Order: sequence, then C-alpha cells, then structure tokens
Amino acid sequence: MPALWIVLALVVILRLAELAYARRNTARLLARGGVEHGRGHYPVIVALHAGWLATMALAVPPDTPPQWFWLALFIALQGARVWVIASLGPYWTTRIITLPGAPLTRRGPYRYSSHPNYLVVAAEIAVLPLAFGAWEIALAFSVLNALVLAHRIRVEQAALAPRASITE
Repeated sequence: MPALWIVLALVVILRLAELAYARRNTARLLARGGVEHGRGHYPVIVALHAGWLATMALAVPPDTPPQWFWLALFIALQGARVWVIASLGPYWTTRIITLPGAPLTRRGPYRYSSHPNYLVVAAEIAVLPLAFGAWEIALAFSVLNALVLAHRIRVEQAALAPRASITE
C-alpha cells in the first residue's frame, strides 16, 4: 500500500477519534449549561478539513514518496496536538462551547498562546501536503484555513471575553 494512503488513513482515523471525544465533551459541557457560539461556520470548518484530505487523496499520485523531513515534522505536530487536547481535557471540543463562570485554561501550551490548537492545525494543513511534494495544496488550503480562522478566532475571543479574568 502506498505511503500516502497509509498516512491519510491514519490521519482520518485520528480525526474520527478526536471527533468522538469532542462530541462527548460537547454534550457534557452543554448539559452543564455550556453555550455554543459560531455554530454557523462549523460546517465550513468540517468541509475545509474534509476537502484538504480528499484533495490530497485525489490529486497526489499514490506512489509519491514521502519527503521525510516534512513527514517527521507532521508527526511531531501530532504530539503538539495531543498536548493541546490534554491541556484542555473536558473543555476540548471542535466547536466553540463556553461554560459561564468556568476558568480559562492557562496551562500547557495555553501559557504561551491563546489559540495553540489553531497554530497546530495551520501547521498541519501546510506540512502534510509538503510531505508529499504538494505545495499547491499546502498553499491553497493554508489560505482557506487562514480566512476561516480569522472569523473563528474573532467569534471565540468574543465568547471567551466575559471569562478573561477567571483563570485556573
């Protein structure tokens, strides 16, 4: 089986596992009085990520050998992704859910950045296509992701603003 397909299959499996975890956390947060913000743009994010993986599967020749530096960097980014998810724990979701009165997380990568998850995702969207020589896909989806994130970060900042002074 080509390396590209193995890597894409592993990424899909990891993302599906994350979605299951996010759904569980979302349900629990909503049950505790959490409020969802920016629901309208969520399908755009899902389409962007699905389109990124589908474009790689369809546009990159399956027998393209991986460029090991970029693939190693992508693997390292998975460690950063786990760090982000573990730092938020039960508050990590793929949606913007706020729990009024809950403290904002300031541990792990959140000590250094308000949005480390978005930094990791932006890097992943560029690095994975580069691992298979698909700079055009890296560029196109990086631009699309930046446009979506510009809106999402504004929505998230506004949603978190009332809790800004409540920290762990």
